[in-house]
Amino acid sequence: MSDQPNNPLHGLTLEKILCDLVNHYGWKELYKMIEIRCFYNDPSIKSSLKFLRKTNWARVKIEEIYIDLLGQEKNAM
Repeated sequence: MSDQPNNPLHGLTLEKILCDLVNHYGWKELYKMIEIRCFYNDPSIKSSLKFLRKTNWARVKIEEIYIDLLGQEKNAM
């Protein structure tokens, strides 16, 4: 297995990414960014992970939002 030094998501689980986004933005703000029903209607990590693991376009969008957040935090330092 090769290292991925240029991949900011290397070593992160989808659950970690989602938890970090929820802690930073909250469910309502995440729903505004990407209109996924499981972010709006009785949101939970478990139901959201189930949806994101089945739905590639949504997972990719969440990863993009997370990468943007990492960039914002890096620029704030």
